[in-house]
Amino acid sequence: MNVEELVRDSLRELATEQPSAGPGFADRVLAVRRRRRTRRIVSVAAATAAVVAIGVAVPLLDAGKNDVRPASVLEEGGVLAHPDQSPPRDVIGAGDAVLAAYSMTELRTETDKRGAMVRTYWLLDPQTGKYVKDTRWSFVAVAPGLKTAAVLEQNLPVSRIGLLDLATGEVERWIPVERGVGGLAFSQDGSRLVATTYGENPDLRIKEPMVNGEGEEVWEWTSRYGESSRTGFYDLDVASGEGSWSAVAPERNINARQDFAYSRSGELVYARFIGGRDGLQQFYDLRGRKAGAPADEKHLRSDVGARLSPNGSLAALGLTKEVDGSPGRSYSSIRDPRTGKEVTKVRGAELLAWADDKRLIAWERVTGLDESYRPRLVLVTIGSDKVVPLSGVREQDADEKRQGWDPVFARR
Repeated sequence: MNVEELVRDSLRELATEQPSAGPGFADRVLAVRRRRRTRRIVSVAAATAAVVAIGVAVPLLDAGKNDVRPASVLEEGGVLAHPDQSPPRDVIGAGDAVLAAYSMTELRTETDKRGAMVRTYWLLDPQTGKYVKDTRWSFVAVAPGLKTAAVLEQNLPVSRIGLLDLATGEVERWIPVERGVGGLAFSQDGSRLVATTYGENPDLRIKEPMVNGEGEEVWEWTSRYGESSRTGFYDLDVASGEGSWSAVAPERNINARQDFAYSRSGELVYARFIGGRDGLQQFYDLRGRKAGAPADEKHLRSDVGARLSPNGSLAALGLTKEVDGSPGRSYSSIRDPRTGKEVTKVRGAELLAWADDKRLIAWERVTGLDESYRPRLVLVTIGSDKVVPLSGVREQDADEKRQGWDPVFARR
């Protein structure tokens, strides 16, 4: 009798004594075993005992009760689409990418000439698979795994960072900070958090005289282009809340909001920079000193959300082609991340997140170039012209003080 047969026989004997582990449990245990690095088996009996011990512990201690996400969210490779919903009410996702939240932004005025853009978030409820409005937060970043979100309260910048349990909707822990924080981003593995610090609200807006396309002077709300109160960033360990702050002066020729994000390895951070050599991005080490771009990120752009594919072999770049201005016929560039050479083009006007190594979620416009920009979320595939609609069309708000909904994606 081989090891697999011994394991199955042992599990059958335990079945009458322990709560059920669900269909296919033995196969799952064995699959994990096969994936592990090959090791020398000291004895068949010892190996069997070790696997059986796992079989006893899992039903008693876990039984899946700690993971309350709906099964559809956990399914790998599947597509969850609601092309009749905009903004979405039910969970949207494809492959490893899930729409974890979205925000809607509106201008709230303080005086006749001063105000701020304020976000209202809808967060994915992992128990129901629906998006729930939560007005407490001014900024939300969702960690990989869709269990935790880092949140900032209203009236930026703020003096503490909340770690929100998405299953309960409650803040599990607060991380106090000495310098006001206005932006957040998780590392690739979710273990660290970069928090951008500001002297004043980075979403501040003032009303200034501008010249329109007809040469007329009009008063418009603006973010004071070229000015920012950014002071630096915290590099924080999520588990302990500990970390350090580094001073980084704001760059010129850029918007007031200049948030940092981690490089793929987590060894550097970067922020958007107009006029830089590294594709609208400037990198810094974790002590705040300017650094060159990593070899596989130097051809990326900070304004393209998808960036590197999961296996790191492809880079998502910006819009390169629109066929005769036809609605829904936009193409973006896919390149070799190390050489910058274009590999192919893929449908989509804005590449937002990689679903896997061949598919991406994108905004695709449904209007011609001579019309207002109205996009919908779609799933696009490298090597195919087919698109799969994921959401309804994001309509242009007639009120200039409001903006359409903006997605926040996270990996499963």
